[in-house]
Amino acid sequence: MTTAVAIDFVAHAEERVSGLLLERADARAAYVFAHGAGAGMRHPFMEAVARALADRQVATFRFQFPSMEKGLKRPDPPAVAQASVRAAVAEAGRRFPGLPLFAGGKSFGGRMTSQAQAQAPLPGVVGLAFTGFPLHQAGKPSLQRAEHLVKVQLPMLFLQGTRDALADLDLLTRVVEGLGAHASLVTFNDADHSFQVRKSSGAPREVILSMADAMTAWMRERSP
Repeated sequence: MTTAVAIDFVAHAEERVSGLLLERADARAAYVFAHGAGAGMRHPFMEAVARALADRQVATFRFQFPSMEKGLKRPDPPAVAQASVRAAVAEAGRRFPGLPLFAGGKSFGGRMTSQAQAQAPLPGVVGLAFTGFPLHQAGKPSLQRAEHLVKVQLPMLFLQGTRDALADLDLLTRVVEGLGAHASLVTFNDADHSFQVRKSSGAPREVILSMADAMTAWMRERSP
C-alpha cells in the first residue's frame, strides 16, 4: 500500500500548516483535496477518497486550513481559506511536476477553491472537482453561494448525494445546467452530505469507489 508522506508548507501570512502527499510512480493526474469546515485532512472520508484515487493513478495533496491546524472550531475567514488553497496549489505544482493538476475538495474546501479560482486563476489547475458542494445552509435553499461559479471558467465536476441537506438537487441541477458544457453533475443515490447511505441502499465503501471512478474518468478526459 502506498504511504502518505507528511509535509508542511506556508499557507497564509507565514503560518505553516500540515499536508499529506499520496503519490504513485505511475500517477497520471494530481488532485489538491481541501477538507470541509468540521473535519481535517485525516478524516476517514478524506482518507478513503485519497486511497481510492491512488488506486486509479491519481495523486492527491491533502492539507490543513490554518484554523484546523490550530484546533479551532470555527473555519477560517474566506480570504484566509482562499489564500491557503492558492498556497496548496502552488505546493502541489512543485511536488507533482508534469502532472495535470486538479483542485477542489469536500464541502467548505471545495467552495473556497472555487471562490479562489473565481478571483484569479489557480496556477496550473485545469479543472475543479467538488465532493459535496455546499450550495446553501441546511433547510435554507438558496443560489447565493453559486453566484461566483460563472467566473470560474474551468471544467467543473459536482459529485453530490441525492439526500444532501446542503444542496437541494433541483437547485443544483439548475446551477450546473446554467454553467454550460464545462460543468458536470454526478449524483449518488440516497447519499447524504457526508456520502453516507442507509443500509437498504448499499455500503458507504461502494459510494466512495463510485466517486473515485467518476472523478478519474472526468480527469482523464480533461487532462492535456
